Amino acid sequence: MIFTRRISLIFAALSLTFCLSSCGTTKALSDSDKISQKSGESGKAEIQPLTLVFAGDIMAHKPNYANRDFTRIWRDVKHLISSGDLSFANVEAPVANSIDWNTYPQFNMHSEYVEAAIDAGFNVFSLANNHTNDQYLEGIKETKKYFDARKGIWACGLKEKSGGELTYKIIEKKGWKVLFVAITELLNRNDYASYIDYYPSTEKKRAQLVEELKDLQEKSKCDLFVISIHCDEPEYVLKITESHRNFYKKLIKECKADIIWANHPHIVKPFEETEASSYYTKSLGQKERKAFIMYANGNTISAQRTNPQFTAPETARDYTGDGLILKMKAEKKSDGSVIFSGYEPHLITTYITPSWQFVIKELSDDFISTLDRAEIVNWAKYLTERKKIMEKVLNP
Repeated sequence: MIFTRRISLIFAALSLTFCLSSCGTTKALSDSDKISQKSGESGKAEIQPLTLVFAGDIMAHKPNYANRDFTRIWRDVKHLISSGDLSFANVEAPVANSIDWNTYPQFNMHSEYVEAAIDAGFNVFSLANNHTNDQYLEGIKETKKYFDARKGIWACGLKEKSGGELTYKIIEKKGWKVLFVAITELLNRNDYASYIDYYPSTEKKRAQLVEELKDLQEKSKCDLFVISIHCDEPEYVLKITESHRNFYKKLIKECKADIIWANHPHIVKPFEETEASSYYTKSLGQKERKAFIMYANGNTISAQRTNPQFTAPETARDYTGDGLILKMKAEKKSDGSVIFSGYEPHLITTYITPSWQFVIKELSDDFISTLDRAEIVNWAKYLTERKKIMEKVLNP
């Protein structure tokens, strides 16, 4: 059921409790794990809650990298991103310093652009998307080398060798064990596709993926299973395809995924809470599990909206300038059960400064009021309408 609750002006955390039976039974804790425990009311030790933050696409069009003050891009949302123990984003370009910066249609960014995002708080990245091989094998290899060498950062989607097995990361944080996989269903070209976790949206390849994920989940004995999918669907279209809705629910039922984090359309789509009884039930002596599907969080940063339609804010291209950051908290109980104890959706927008720098702002009444007081009237009126439009997107 798509969420129909009205999004509040400040997107306060909702008090819904989402119960899951986790990816596997909780393993025995090491001494280092026990250090991070706190005592529950029953006197039994409980692992500290884990805060997860999910953004969308990090892109680098020419206007984004023309101004090299990359920390400025994130300054006003850093508090939100850094509030996550694990903060996820999709890097939609190769990261290759030996190759010149490049914009659409064959992107390339340099590591300092990603470093600014890391400094803002991101530490988990999907590297599998339709632009992954924009700079061919050199771009793939250099991207993988950069992320592999970056300490405290987890990234998935690229293989060490051609035809290798599906890549994954097991992230251990605060006593939690999180299994992370990132795949793409489409590429702009097939060059060196064998170096990418690429699963076209055919019946055969989806069946193969399901079997591989089932096996991986069973072996991992994780507490949470997060799957990033760069989906094969039309860009800039708000409608959720039934094909993907059904496929994601299949992954929840058969592969025991807890969070499906999908991207590609460059616009925000609603997120969905699945009813566990409809898909999968595993008795651990607690309530049936629930899971999340994010159908698209849109662009976190891009320059696809270079010409905002101030007098026609519902123009299709204008949706590419707004995004969603979803923050949620997971708790692990002493009996091995896991619950989502709340979530906060935060709408964001890409604002173009008078010096023509593209920066991220929360799409809030406070920011709109600041623009109005500064007599930047066109933006204030425009974002007032964009905020209403985006709230309707999340509440169809």
